[in-house]
Amino acid sequence: MTPPHPGKGYREKQGNPGGEDPSGDPSQQEAKQREAEIRNTILAQVLDQAARARLSNLALVKPDKAKAVENYLIQMARFGQLAGKVSEQGLIEILEKVSQQTEKKTTVKFNRRKVLDSDEEDDY
Repeated sequence: MTPPHPGKGYREKQGNPGGEDPSGDPSQQEAKQREAEIRNTILAQVLDQAARARLSNLALVKPDKAKAVENYLIQMARFGQLAGKVSEQGLIEILEKVSQQTEKKTTVKFNRRKVLDSDEEDDY
């Protein structure tokens, strides 16, 4: 005998397993949208066109690294550490700094097991 198929009523009783309503809280969405607009405005003021293009390309490939660079640039702009717009070459230098800070060291450890080998015990 097969268990009954959970239908629409089952999901309504269980609630949304994701924890969030797909439509989301409107005030939360507005806050996120405002924050994104502020970030984009600051980045537009800080970066020249070529640097913005490079950063957007990076965001497509490595969103976490792009976010780290954006946060770094916004922090520098807020503390007045940037003199003028950052060029593409300046962005590349910042990317290298961020890459060095977040660089993961990969280590490989071989765990060799001793296997009883009958050939070692044989005396010819």
